Amino acid sequence: MGVPIKVQVNGKTYERTVEPRTLLVHFLREELGLTGTNVGCETSLCGACTVMVDGKTVKSCTQLALQADGSSVTTIEGIADGDRLSAVQEGFWEKHGLQCGYCTPGMIMAATHLLSENPKPSEAEIRAGLKGNLCRCTGYHNIVEAVKYAAAKMA
Repeated sequence: MGVPIKVQVNGKTYERTVEPRTLLVHFLREELGLTGTNVGCETSLCGACTVMVDGKTVKSCTQLALQADGSSVTTIEGIADGDRLSAVQEGFWEKHGLQCGYCTPGMIMAATHLLSENPKPSEAEIRAGLKGNLCRCTGYHNIVEAVKYAAAKMA
């Protein structure tokens, strides 16, 4: 038996009926077609599914879609301004902060949240802000450089 929810995603309001056990990540990907949010480990370890719910980062593989009822959700698809990349997205592009790209949406969402709360983070603060997101390719150096780039651009 489904349960009705109403959620705003990337500025657009959706009313859907969901199964109570549906994870937010599956709702975003399968119900709304927003496939930028990746399913990684489904145990909250990797952070590939990171989105923002009411301005706070959430690993969407650990939150039920029902829990987002009445909330505002921002996904990787919602942070660009049309065809213009956000400063964080641009930083990942310019500083080569990705390789395979699987972790990138979650990293960008975590970095976006970090910069919204701390616009001038130190390298240590950047690393701490990204600690819930794993990358198996880059060694993190270029990811940190990408966040530094974004912070400078936003200043």
